[in-house]
Amino acid sequence: DIPGLIEGAAEGAGLGHQFLRHLSRTRLLLHVIDVAPHDPDVDPAAQAKALVQELKKYDPALHQRPRWIVLNKIDLLPEETREKTCRALLKRLGGRNKSFMICAVSGEGCQALTYAIIDFLDQEKAKAAAARAEVADPATATQPQPIVLRPKQARAKKSAV
Repeated sequence: DIPGLIEGAAEGAGLGHQFLRHLSRTRLLLHVIDVAPHDPDVDPAAQAKALVQELKKYDPALHQRPRWIVLNKIDLLPEETREKTCRALLKRLGGRNKSFMICAVSGEGCQALTYAIIDFLDQEKAKAAAARAEVADPATATQPQPIVLRPKQARAKKSAV
């Protein structure tokens, strides 16, 4: 979860580097976006894009880390327009990330999100274990070739007796 990260964090504003450093230890970023902000002048898509730019400025590798979009407070949207509103927001965000619609208060959608996170982390652990096993397995690991240094043969001197 990336709570309250502000523009300028990559340059040290707010919690800045401390918080971004914390994020670098994660395997999956959940970007929780309120789809029904309290302030009608707030643009959730613009805020989300600003946060992504802060990640990119701070560390391009962190920007490339898996990042899922979690649209929260869906209960505050009229049920008949909920899907349409969420799809429009996801489209403005680029629609390339895995996404979930939840209501943290009622728990709606939270179980599916939790199971997806567990599945993702289990897959990541399996990949890491397979990579470690491949390196540890002498049959599949490439063995370094020894370097052999041999002195040049000295010319035999002819001796007269």
